[in-house]
Amino acid sequence: MEIREYTVQETEIGERMDKFLSVQNEDWSRTQVQQWIKEGLVLVNGKKIKSNYKCQSNDKIEVHIPEPEVLDCFPEQMDLDIYYEDQDVLVVNKPRGMVVHPAPGHLTGTLVNGIMYYCHDLSGINGVLRPGIVHRIDKDTSGLLMIAKNDMAHEKLVNQLVEKTVTRKYRAIVHGVIPHDYGTIDAPLGRDPKDRQSMTVVENGKHAVTHFQVLERFNDFTYVECQLETGRTHQIRVHMKYIGYPLAGDPKYGPRKTLDINGQALHAGILGFTHPRTGEYLEFEAPLPTDFAELLDFLRNNR
Repeated sequence: MEIREYTVQETEIGERMDKFLSVQNEDWSRTQVQQWIKEGLVLVNGKKIKSNYKCQSNDKIEVHIPEPEVLDCFPEQMDLDIYYEDQDVLVVNKPRGMVVHPAPGHLTGTLVNGIMYYCHDLSGINGVLRPGIVHRIDKDTSGLLMIAKNDMAHEKLVNQLVEKTVTRKYRAIVHGVIPHDYGTIDAPLGRDPKDRQSMTVVENGKHAVTHFQVLERFNDFTYVECQLETGRTHQIRVHMKYIGYPLAGDPKYGPRKTLDINGQALHAGILGFTHPRTGEYLEFEAPLPTDFAELLDFLRNNR
């Protein structure tokens, strides 16, 4: 069992322990920390505490992190939309509503379950629950993903993501009418200290850049193309909200009154990368899902 130690600073005195620890590590939710406190895994000055404990000056905190739950991932037959395949790479068009890889609460029906049935050779770099997964898109975002079939391909594709040479263009419908045709959002992203399940723009967050271009304007909405320079969690959704144009249909970052599309109107339509073995640049384009295209037609017919 891993043990991490923290010391309360003067500026943190009076802060609830669950909030204090979730800020120390962005991968820990307050709910998770509260559960650890209940299980006696968080000690302050060598003693167990209650969930509402407030930090005091120079408190010595020990967090005994339990071993992660062992989850199995099994192949499942499903109808996958394969755009490209060779000995090294798969390109798949993921539908809205499908989770990319298994996690607690989503152990079946994920893209990884389907890929494991379709293809027995996948890179093992990301472990048993994420074989072949080089990058992700959200459950309710549709579009193209590249899958690595071996470790060589995985490493080279990840390097391209790090070096920002992968082309990733998304189509989105946002609330509001954007007056300018082009824009760049350069704002760091991190966990929202008020809601650890959400991301937000924070001063000490990870570097994040999104470029956008207006494709079409409607009465109260704008159709845009967003190109990722970085690939942070929920990046487009948070960045567009940050500048005042949240995605239509977004249940987490959008307004309550929005367009009904069973999730955010966001589609990863264009994906381009250099082939890890041949060095050839490949680019693929997936058309808009039917419900997204119908939503656009509705907006066009009602302006």
